[in-house]
Amino acid sequence: MNKYELTLVVSAGVDDEARNACIEQVKGLIEKNGGNITDPGTPEKKRLAYDIQKMSEGWYVFIKFTAGPDAPAAIEKQLRITSNVLRFLTTREGE
Repeated sequence: MNKYELTLVVSAGVDDEARNACIEQVKGLIEKNGGNITDPGTPEKKRLAYDIQKMSEGWYVFIKFTAGPDAPAAIEKQLRITSNVLRFLTTREGE
């Protein structure tokens, strides 16, 4: 099992309920692909470095988890089609 950190930027244009549902959906994806969440992170509203879809702010969430080597690719494949996710990045910790 490898340690990973998923950086997730959720649209600031959605209400709190939709944002929390999106984050829970991502956590469910991690667990569905054999991952174990070690730190669920807390959403923080921050200014984006550049506008994305005409938005200058977004909700950042840093989720730490352990999973097999194939899990990040499967998770990212689903994140590409998730509507409220503006950007994401999965990094392997310890490298």
